[in-house]
Order: sequence, then structure tokens, then C-alpha cells
Amino acid sequence: MIDLQRNSTPMSTDKRLLLIPVENQVRELDPKLLLACIAAQRGFSSVIGSRRELEFRIDSYPKSIYLSKSMTKRSLLFFRMAKKFDHEIVTWDEEALVHLPPETYFSRRLHPDAIRQVAHLFAWGQDNVELWHQYPDLPGDLPIHAVGNPRIDMLRPEMRSFYADEVQALRETYGDFLLINTNFNHVNAFGEDMNLFQPVKNPGETAKFGRAAKGMSRAYAEDLWSHKQAVFKDFQQLIPMLDQAFPGLNIVIRPHPTERHDVYKDLAARCSRVHVTNQGNVVPWILAARAVLHNGCTTGIEAFIMGVPAISYRASINENIDNGFYRLPHAVSHQCFSYEQLQEALQQILDGKPVMSDGGERQTLIERYLASLSGPLSCTRMVDVLESMPGDSRDASGPSPAERLQRTMIAGGYHLYKLIKPMLPGSHNRPTFQRHRYPPLPMETIKLKVERIQRILNDSTRLKITQLSDVLFEISA
Repeated sequence: MIDLQRNSTPMSTDKRLLLIPVENQVRELDPKLLLACIAAQRGFSSVIGSRRELEFRIDSYPKSIYLSKSMTKRSLLFFRMAKKFDHEIVTWDEEALVHLPPETYFSRRLHPDAIRQVAHLFAWGQDNVELWHQYPDLPGDLPIHAVGNPRIDMLRPEMRSFYADEVQALRETYGDFLLINTNFNHVNAFGEDMNLFQPVKNPGETAKFGRAAKGMSRAYAEDLWSHKQAVFKDFQQLIPMLDQAFPGLNIVIRPHPTERHDVYKDLAARCSRVHVTNQGNVVPWILAARAVLHNGCTTGIEAFIMGVPAISYRASINENIDNGFYRLPHAVSHQCFSYEQLQEALQQILDGKPVMSDGGERQTLIERYLASLSGPLSCTRMVDVLESMPGDSRDASGPSPAERLQRTMIAGGYHLYKLIKPMLPGSHNRPTFQRHRYPPLPMETIKLKVERIQRILNDSTRLKITQLSDVLFEISA
């Protein structure tokens, strides 16, 4: 049973409060709703929804635990703001599973002042733990917990039925299809300034770094650019060939969320059965597909976990990049180094024959990178840690008048900054872009998702969903 309410502020002040920001609704909302439901079983109340609006309201919440997904320089201003209002910060890093070489990763994803604001770190697995231990500015007393990630929980056998309706609908629409997930956002991004290098205006000029090259050495960025361009061309040549070679197979291209689609739409226009879409969460697409084709993409890892054949097409090779940045997605996939190998592998899959051996090497490797593939869910292990954190120890009388004035001034300045920032040139925080990444959701949609989670968990807890805005909800028992 779920009770529905509408209010503008969190109501469950008698419970410990979790703040669960969601940046990319399609990718993050479902697993974070799972976390909120499990937390509710254990006596927490959670505010979940748009990261931008949740952070904008940070001064209105009682003392809370904020679950961040990064600790970059851009995180620092908000972390300091959150700490001013007595919130604790617990962090994982969405980019720490398939990551760049350590020195480059550190410069892009970690900031020494930001990480000092964090109370606990949640790691994807042992590889992530060891990566963070190499960081020279890691506080010596900062606890790191190898608990996995809520997104991986949704891939486990006991949770896959969450997507059963979507999987059935996709199979009815596309029949047998090959899912091609692209990740050429380094060279095919929406904005030219978001690529590894910006276009040169005059011949002979040295190309300036784009956003994607931030924190990289020039030598590494040039190496990565050359490799990504080569692989991008390989896939553009490959798709029409597959369309011709497999007349009974549809081909669905899912570009990276920050990629331009025009190249793929041009390919689809010249083919018979090629479709281009970013609709919905990728998990049901993987489950519905006959096979997944990629090069260095996280979806290869997700497919492996769910038992869907994954092929990494490596017609162009760069050992430095392939055995570093993309080692894991390549290693857990069937690797094809020519079109002929790929064609043979796909035919085997369509004939119902396995293309990868059942040996334990891949499973051993994946278990090094990902915790909680069995046993308690990652979300359960996270809540174990959150329960161990000290509760509210503030003075019952609250802040002094001087402190309240200071907080009001700080909050006012922060709100002004958040309002002005989207207006700055090149900002990715424009309201239209944020609404694209996290559009409004009706309460009924959240209710149906929560009901589905509770059925799978066999959880009879009576939950209350309070709508705080069109993009924020509170979930509590």
C-alpha cells in the first residue's frame, strides 16, 4: 500500500533524511528509487529527484545525508554550502568503473578540497578501492566501502523483472534486433567545444583542447582522439554492411547521451532496417536484444552481467587505450578484429550457438571490478553504512541569531549564483538542458515504479510518497 501526498517541504522530520540527487533521469532514477525503497524499510526518509532543484533547496532541509555521484572541483562549492547547513556528504563516482589512467582520472574526477568534505566513499569494487588509494590527496581516515552501485543491482537476476513490460514492448516493436551502443562523444559531441579538440579556424593552427580533454596531457588526448576517430569511421562503414548481410535482423543504434545523432540518422536513411533512438533506460534494450555490439562501452559490461551476448568490434586497435581505459568492457566481451569475424560471430548467435566459453576468467575479472553481484544488494550494503553514521547531534535550541543571519546570507548568495550560472556562455546548466535530462514526472509514474520494486522485493512496508515539486519526491515509511 502506498499513500500519496503533495507538499512543498519534506514532512518526515522525525526520520533521518537522505538526499538522493538524480542528474540523468533515464539512467539513474530507477536504481536510486530502489535505494530509497530499501532505505525506507530501515527507517530513513529520502528526497529524490532533479539534482539541480534538490541542490537549489539545500538550505531548506533538516540535517541530512547527501549522496553525491562525484567529487570534482565543480562539486566543491555545493559541498561547502551543504556543510554550512549541517549536511553530511557520502560519495561514489559514476566514472570510476571504466576509468582513464590514474593520473588523468585524478585530475578530472577528484579535487583535494572536495574529497575532504566527504564522510564516506562508496566504491564499485576492489579495483575502484585500489584506484582511490593511489590518490595522493586521499584523507588517511576516509572510509572506503566496496559496496557496488545501485545501477548494478538492477542487472541482477532478481531485479530484471522490473523491466519485463518494456522488454516485451521492444521485442514486439523491433523483433530480432542487434543493439549498437556508441560512445564517440569525444569526437562526435553535441557541441564542438565538448569534443577532445575544438576545430581549427586556419590551416596549420594547433587545435585547442575541448571540454572532453580536460585534465589530460596533450599526448594522451591526441592518442585518444586518433583512436576514437578511427573506431568511429569503422562503425560508420560497418553498419550498412550489417544491414545488407543480415536481412532478418533489425539494427538499433543508441548514441551516447551527449553525442550528435545526425551521422547515425544519415546512415539509417541509406539502410533498410536501421533505427536510431535514445528512448528509455538502456537495460530493457539490452535484455530485448539478440546481441550487443560496442567498442569500449559500459553496456558491454551490463550485457555480460545479464547473460546477453556482447561483441566488442576492434577493427582499429590502440593497445595503450584498449588495454587501459577500455580494458574491462573489451575483456568481458567477445572480441572481433575484422568484419569477417564479426559476421561469423553474429551468425552463431542468431543460430543459438555460444560465442564465448563458459570459463571462469571473465567472472573472476568482473568480480574484482564489481562488488555485490551476489548476496545482499548494493543498496542494502549502502544503507548498512548510512545507518552506522552518527545521528543528529545539534544543539536542540538551534543556531544562534548570528548563525541564522550568516546562513541566510550564504543561502542568498548561493541561490543568486545558481540563477546566474545558467545564463553564462557555454553553460550546461541552462533550464532547457536540465529539463531535457530530468523532465517533470507525474506522481503516478513514481508510484508505479515504487510498487514494482516492492513486489520484486516482496516488501509489504506501507510507504508514503510526497510530491514536493514536479521533479522532487519524498519517499518514507
